[in-house]
Amino acid sequence: MSGWLCIAGLGPGDEAMVTPEVSLALAQATDVLGYIPYVARVASRPGLTLHPSDNREELERARAALGLAARGGRVVVVSSGDPGVFAMAAAVFEAMEARPDWLALDVRVLPGITAMLAAAARAGAPLGHDFCAINLSDNLKPWALIERRVRAAAGADMAMAFYNPRSASRPHRFEQILQLLRESCEPERLLLFARAVSTPQERLLCVSLGEARADMADMRTVVIVGSSTTRRVGRFVYTPRSVPCA
Repeated sequence: MSGWLCIAGLGPGDEAMVTPEVSLALAQATDVLGYIPYVARVASRPGLTLHPSDNREELERARAALGLAARGGRVVVVSSGDPGVFAMAAAVFEAMEARPDWLALDVRVLPGITAMLAAAARAGAPLGHDFCAINLSDNLKPWALIERRVRAAAGADMAMAFYNPRSASRPHRFEQILQLLRESCEPERLLLFARAVSTPQERLLCVSLGEARADMADMRTVVIVGSSTTRRVGRFVYTPRSVPCA
């Protein structure tokens, strides 16, 4: 097959955070597919067709991209951040499972700077020790599983990065997560609310768990919950790389 497919991460928002590898793939592409606001970040040009689609059409988008590549297209599927973190890479491989003929395609995953890493860098080093990332949207998994994973991470005293914390359709869910954290963690535990990092709308707010409110987050916010060792140094927040023996 002469075509190829790249699954690319556009980073958190600032064009300076798009990697040269991704920029090269976009410059060579005949087709770009992705969620509407992500495709809007790609400049149109002669020879390039843009295929924006709704956020709930991931598998259909993946199948369409693989089909275009199988017919000889140079195809890029774009995600924000990193394509392997709550994004399109998994959907493409899920679509490939149903079509063994697509396994012969030239498929590459091009990493990007994901939102939690951009947010952590702005704040200092809150993810400096063990951490996990949890998507708080229950569109693709049951809410009970989200609660179980948050409890497990809190019980293991890990820092946590929460994606999609609070949407208009489920504003109460993030308050439930805060209540769960209050049951497991001390009130002084640090939380970082990092909204739209690297864009003109960027806003960072670091508060204690006792001060945290659900309305401090929205769908453009990544929330980083520190571990019990996370602390401030001047205007920075960091988690030490060493943990004292019990």
